[in-house]
Amino acid sequence: MTDYYDIVLGLIPVSLAGLTALLVSAGMSLSVSIPLASTVTLGLIGHAMFINGPSVPQTSPETGSEIPTDSAESKRNTKANRFSAE
Repeated sequence: MTDYYDIVLGLIPVSLAGLTALLVSAGMSLSVSIPLASTVTLGLIGHAMFINGPSVPQTSPETGSEIPTDSAESKRNTKANRFSAE
């Protein structure tokens, strides 16, 4: 099963090389087309890191099961889990 981050990792070299080749074939110089293509690549990376960032499921210390991320209890336990010494 292909995950979102697998697709992003595949699109990074494709967008950099493909857009550079497309812009060069359209008549732009190589020194202009590489920075333009890299801005699209940086946009992909930024989206994967900050907009749709990875998340770690939190587990309950008592039961060991995952805590739903939308519950009020998980929001209260976030500070305790983040600063626990374990």
